[in-house]
Amino acid sequence: MADPMLRVTWTKSAIGYAANQKRTIAALGLRRLHQVVEHPDTPSVRGMVATVRHLVTVEELAAAAETEGAK
Repeated sequence: MADPMLRVTWTKSAIGYAANQKRTIAALGLRRLHQVVEHPDTPSVRGMVATVRHLVTVEELAAAAETEGAK
């Protein structure tokens, strides 16, 4: 069974926000607006997402292996 994943989409510019929030966006692997990245659902990633929750949209993804294995 695969670990759950989070799909993070950068939806609002970080201009005018604190430097630590800009660094968190970069640490999540986001380089431009509307870019989407996927990360494992871990406490550290959840903490980073919480820091920039007003700048990103987050979706919880079901394990892809479960849907692939049903075929």
